[in-house]
Amino acid sequence: MDKLTLIKVGGKIVEEEQSLKKLLEDFSQVKGNKILVHGGGRSATKLAERLGIESRMVNGRRITDKDTLQIVTMVYGGLVNKNIVAGLQALGVNALGLTGADMNLMRSDKRPVKDINYGFVGDVAEVNIEILSSLIAQGVVPVLAPLTHDKKGNILNTNADTIAGETAKALAKVFDVSLVYCFEKKGVLMNENDDDSVIPSLTEAEFKDLVQKGVIQGGMIPKLENTFAAIESGVKEVIITRADKINTDSGTHIGRL
Repeated sequence: MDKLTLIKVGGKIVEEEQSLKKLLEDFSQVKGNKILVHGGGRSATKLAERLGIESRMVNGRRITDKDTLQIVTMVYGGLVNKNIVAGLQALGVNALGLTGADMNLMRSDKRPVKDINYGFVGDVAEVNIEILSSLIAQGVVPVLAPLTHDKKGNILNTNADTIAGETAKALAKVFDVSLVYCFEKKGVLMNENDDDSVIPSLTEAEFKDLVQKGVIQGGMIPKLENTFAAIESGVKEVIITRADKINTDSGTHIGRL
């Protein structure tokens, strides 16, 4: 199988000029087939504020009413996505910015209301691997915004980590996939106050033990649960690292045994 590197970066990295420039330079140096998945939440919050629309979050997840949906569609699918695409083209990378609605790339179901009504938020149901594989075969580098659709004419706000994980799992059927989650730390830390206490590798049993001991907590737990689900579904390796380290061996490496 051909190798494919799928890199997910958070909004902060792609929303600030200097960190975006560095990311795009580093990403352009990644060899072989590749995909970039991005966020953009800070820009969406800033635009909402300027327009007098309140941003409501629950456990880090955005409540997406009709007004908010318009904003995230503009910001994620437009401003942030096209800035990335233009920057990559300047570096000789033939990038194509896509939402899940484009070419029916990713279909979602609107999240059902249980304890919380998240509004127009989608849970991924289907990834069109034929379209993605065809684009990659033509030398195109997809840049995926965190938006999907329900095939009934509605755009749905969808978590970027989920977009990355579901895309990696789907493409593992046709590629040897490495999934890289970038965030502000150098990897999974043994001590959250010590940036150099990176755990170099992690098994699922070790992960569960460290959660029990309270070493791994908060938002890192769902990130790692998604990681092990990706490995279980055929992704070769998941790396958790800092965005400026994507061309190094640093970070926490999790792979199939």
